[in-house]
Formats: sequence, C-alpha cells, structure tokens
Amino acid sequence: MNRREYNIAVKLHASNLYGYVFGFLRNSEDTQDIVQDVFEKLWKNRKKVEVEKCKAWMFRTGHNALINFSKRKNRTVYNTELVPEKSKIDNRFETQEIIDLALSLLPPTQKSIVLLRDLEGYSYNEISEILDLSDSQVKVYLYRARKKIKKQLGDLILTQ
Repeated sequence: MNRREYNIAVKLHASNLYGYVFGFLRNSEDTQDIVQDVFEKLWKNRKKVEVEKCKAWMFRTGHNALINFSKRKNRTVYNTELVPEKSKIDNRFETQEIIDLALSLLPPTQKSIVLLRDLEGYSYNEISEILDLSDSQVKVYLYRARKKIKKQLGDLILTQ
C-alpha cells in the first residue's frame, strides 16, 4: 500500500470506523484516540496490508483496540446488576439511553456484531472478515445478542 492508497482508504472508511467505535464507547475523545491509533497502525503496517483488505484490517484493529481499552478501563460489565430497580427508572429515560444500557450488558464480541450489523449495515460476510469469525458464528452471536437485548428491554419495560 502506498501513500495515495493509504489516504484513499482513510477517507473511505474513517466515518464508518468512527461510527463503529463511537457506538461502542459513547465518548468522542476516546473514540478519536482509538481511530487515530488505527490509522497510525495502518500506516506502520502499510507494506503488509493488502489494499483490498484494508477495511477489514482497520475494523479488526479497531475492535481489538476496543477490547483492550475496555479491559484497561474496567468498563465492560457482564452481569445484570446494572439494570436499574423499578424505583430508579422514571420517565426521564430516553429510548437511546435504554438501548445503550442494554448494549452495555453484552460481551464485547456480541456488542461489536450488533453495532456492525444493525448500526453500520455490514453483511454477515463482512463482519466475519472484520472480526475473524465464521459466518455461522456471526449469526449465532447476533441471535444471542438480540435475544439478550430483547430480554433486557422487556425487563426494563415490565418494571416501569
């Protein structure tokens, strides 16, 4: 990959990569840092990365950076203790806040798949390439993630 191809790749995929990372973190400063790190790593590895596969490489690198960031910041929580009690939920909750809460309870891989598929519109094949999973694994993880979200949303609605 030469300088021109690198610049084209960055221009083509910057906004989608930013959207994916922001959907995961919900913090613009951290998102900008991670996206910039991905671009820096792409530049450093430009001789190894094929132009046709740079999109998948950038998203996979971004995904790995998100996992590492979550571990470092202790932001990933896998239990349902984050679901507020009935008395704590009031009408001030916006729909997006409820969805964000449900997404925050998912394991990182499931959350990434939901964000890539439902928010960014990537195909199963593209997601499997980005996350280095098989198509069937992507479908299973997506099914399980949607099932968990549906249960969380149902629990939240029932407790109101």
